[in-house]
Amino acid sequence: MIRTPYVASLRVFEPLATFPPSQRERWRRDAISTNRPDEQMLALHRLLTPERVNARPDGAYSLEIENEIYIAPWSTTSRCVGALEDFKSSIPELLMPLFVPRATEEALTQLSSSIGEISDPPHIITETWVIPPRWFSLFTVEERLRGRDENGPWVRMRTTMDNARRQANITLQTVLSAFGTGQVANELEELTDWLESFDAGSIVECDYGGLAIYLESSIRAHGGSGIEDDSSLEDIRSSLAGLAAADPIAAGHGYQSLVERWRAVAAYENAT
Repeated sequence: MIRTPYVASLRVFEPLATFPPSQRERWRRDAISTNRPDEQMLALHRLLTPERVNARPDGAYSLEIENEIYIAPWSTTSRCVGALEDFKSSIPELLMPLFVPRATEEALTQLSSSIGEISDPPHIITETWVIPPRWFSLFTVEERLRGRDENGPWVRMRTTMDNARRQANITLQTVLSAFGTGQVANELEELTDWLESFDAGSIVECDYGGLAIYLESSIRAHGGSGIEDDSSLEDIRSSLAGLAAADPIAAGHGYQSLVERWRAVAAYENAT
């Protein structure tokens, strides 16, 4: 899998059996194929040769664990629409045509009201240049996987849906007890609601994507040896334990360490 340089992903892989019969055989064929389409390559193709986002069949990521296949559809159309809405809310309306052609915006708007999949929650959510602390809260240190391949360092965290939901609810209650309602609690509630949208037998994965490359560069620039020195999970666990124990110093230390590490990664955005 080619990793987008500045994007991290949180994915839900549902058991193949939970999909409609009309989709199962296709996903099964894709999962065992040695010539599967690659989401990032298709995205690059669309940049060079523009086409409607639903002009070709969508793809999916797959996992095989203990002889069971799990699928995370790309849901390209719904994610494009969601990304457009987020972008529109971040800039003045008058500037929108400078970034997105009017015809493209109108086409995506029409798709959002005419395609049924738009109403379904996407199996994949992404962030650029940073991984939100709430994503880390879903996993334990033992669930972290990391290494290197031909594309450089990689980091993934995987857990069962039951574990992810439990960790999300514990984190939400910890934050509510410490701070009450607010933006952090609202974001955790949104994450919890998203997880509840999927089958209980699903697998949840956080993938650093290409951010692992920037993270390793940042760690080495600060005297570390590489991706093995990343302690983001340890930091979030320490911070949450501090909040639960009403120890603001411990909570603040863990959170500050996490934020500073990823702030250094985000700084690469201005250097690219």
